[in-house]
Amino acid sequence: MNKVVAFKLLFLFLLPILVSSECTCDEDANDRNKTEALKYKVVAVASILLAGGIGVSIPILGKIIPAFHPENNVFFLIKAFAAGVILATGFVHILPDAFDSLSSPCLPEKPWGDFPFAGLMAMISAIGTMMVDLLATSFYRKAHLTTKQKPINSDEEKGGHGHGHGHVDVHTHSTHGHAHGSVLLSSEGSETLDLSRRRVISQVLELGILVHSVIIGVSLGASESPKTIKPLVAALTFHQLFEGMGLGGCISEARFKVKKTAIMAIFFSLTTPIGIAIGFGISTVYSETSPTALIVEGIFNSTAAGILIYMALVDLLAADFMSSRMQDSPKLLIGANIFLLLGAGCMSLLAKWA
Repeated sequence: MNKVVAFKLLFLFLLPILVSSECTCDEDANDRNKTEALKYKVVAVASILLAGGIGVSIPILGKIIPAFHPENNVFFLIKAFAAGVILATGFVHILPDAFDSLSSPCLPEKPWGDFPFAGLMAMISAIGTMMVDLLATSFYRKAHLTTKQKPINSDEEKGGHGHGHGHVDVHTHSTHGHAHGSVLLSSEGSETLDLSRRRVISQVLELGILVHSVIIGVSLGASESPKTIKPLVAALTFHQLFEGMGLGGCISEARFKVKKTAIMAIFFSLTTPIGIAIGFGISTVYSETSPTALIVEGIFNSTAAGILIYMALVDLLAADFMSSRMQDSPKLLIGANIFLLLGAGCMSLLAKWA
């Protein structure tokens, strides 16, 4: 967990350095008003911070509010809505931005105009996310089985040496006991493995959201056009609210301790406001149309898109929609599909402004 936090902090400080460069492609100097733009930026920081905090807290409050408990059907509907939001974020918001950045006329025709690098990076990041998911799951499984195997063997040895006579009866009883123990191990191991995997999912999902949130924040903070910032304030507020709900659901299911849960929730809430502050600080040297900024933003956006698309389809939607609980309840299945489409539709509509 500490390594993940350290990487996030490193990313926050590294990105502004990468995108700070001189502009080599002409920019539109119209509609600039630093004073009015600053007012909207202050409003954006406050509203986005509040929305992100509320969004990520709603599912986490399941421990206090029964309706939001992970075992409740309402929680499944919220997760379906949030998964639709995250899926639309990857497909409709981030990936098109990545294609626009890496195919910009401000970049050299070769190699950026000759190959769809945004799609390539999204594919690589999706495959990379799958590998991390697979390796982490395999590691936790092996670690758990190694820990649980020794007590069972020692019990068998006790059973074998505890009776000197009646070898056939003892063997039969021992075999039965071993089979029963295996069932218990399988049940406990499955539950522990599922919990460990959900913890990996929540951390990787937050990383993908963090990448996109910082880039959005930096772009908004560096802008000096009120006409550009004004529609972004409302759009990004809802954006953070919905994304927070998706991340909060994953954090809630991961059952972290209170301290880790609070750290992840606070980190998500602060990411975009911090990005806005960074963008404001580097506004004199930052240019959205500079080759360096376009390449960095395009690569990071396409990487984030691949992560979010994989997480939404595989770890959120497939895991819940293919579960026996969902399949055995037609009402829950229909409701989840409606909420999924509603979440994807609402987030897709926001792409008109952000």
